Amino acid sequence: MSRSTGQERPGRIGLGRFLRESGALRADWAGTFEAVDRAWFLPSLMWPFDMEAKTSVAVDRSRDPVAWYGYADSNVPITTQWDDGAHTAAGPGRVPTSSASMPSVVFRMLGDLAVEDGHRVLDIGTGPGINAAYLAHRLGEGRVVTVEVDARVADAARKALPAVGLRPEVITGDGFGGHAAGAPYDRVVATAGVRTFPYAWVEQTRPGGVIVAPWGTRFGNLDAVARLVVAGDGGSASGTFTRPVEFMKLRAQRLSWAGHTAYVPAEGTAGAGVRRSVSETTEAEFLTGTWDAAGFALGLVVPDCLRVVAEARDGMRPVWLYGLSDRSWAVAVFRDGSPTDVHQYGGRDLWTEVETAHTWWKGRGGPGFERFGLTVSAGGQDVWLDEPGNVIRRVG
Repeated sequence: MSRSTGQERPGRIGLGRFLRESGALRADWAGTFEAVDRAWFLPSLMWPFDMEAKTSVAVDRSRDPVAWYGYADSNVPITTQWDDGAHTAAGPGRVPTSSASMPSVVFRMLGDLAVEDGHRVLDIGTGPGINAAYLAHRLGEGRVVTVEVDARVADAARKALPAVGLRPEVITGDGFGGHAAGAPYDRVVATAGVRTFPYAWVEQTRPGGVIVAPWGTRFGNLDAVARLVVAGDGGSASGTFTRPVEFMKLRAQRLSWAGHTAYVPAEGTAGAGVRRSVSETTEAEFLTGTWDAAGFALGLVVPDCLRVVAEARDGMRPVWLYGLSDRSWAVAVFRDGSPTDVHQYGGRDLWTEVETAHTWWKGRGGPGFERFGLTVSAGGQDVWLDEPGNVIRRVG
């Protein structure tokens, strides 16, 4: 390597200790963590997510190198681009569009990948190049192909990687289609969330190969890591989810919807045609935490529905539901110690659908992520509970 690995930095030493003690960094990846410093790939101006403030903050290495390296050596996600590069101001932009993921998430997913010497890997979503760097260090030259949709981001990684002696092949293109020219691969890993699992990834992976990717539904931004094994005939891939994560979505699959005002008229819940009811479901039952499996399960069962949880105010918290196949909407207003007021409009009773799905989830013991699975074939993707024959819903 042509740069210092920063092993003398106390923050990086502490990060390595945390990753090992938490189980995120397995023994077979420890040498790669020590040899490859993610600070090599981070821009001078970056926007780490401050866990205490719950927001992204701007940090410039030229002005505050202590803070910059402090964040580089922390287990936090770091935004490296906003608004597809249109944002050039010092402060955070509107939508993060490229990033360096949390090191704990990165190394857990690399552990899921179970690479072996001699494997060839397709890496979807190059970003700054950190994931590709880890893979290239572990597997060697000519073993890693990484695909990045944004030409400027790809160019930056294409320059940064060989500068530290690492030479994965960097392709500028849409990762949704994989990279057929380099197929077949032993492993495919994606660091961008998907909503429809690209069948091209299955086609480009050898039988018995492994695909690791964040997958979820339109119900919310939450993903779960799917670890799929390609069948012996190469026609499908199947496996369970390992843990919850939250990634930027593949650009080809970003959510595009009309927004609240396209659904709810100015008169709001007092408008004509709004159906009113009361529910005994409480906020504590329904909103069980960002990383809980309940919301993930609801998205699996209820198709074409987006949930937006509003901030609590004056003892009330509205939860909005929007139909993505029509203009149906619903809002449940949770109040401390009171029945939940529900308003629904349109061709679907969205709250009724979601509440029924919640009852279904509780009735099966409140299954966690690891009990759900996904099978991807040319005909679509089947989501299942406990075993592939117990299909919950076919998507796509």
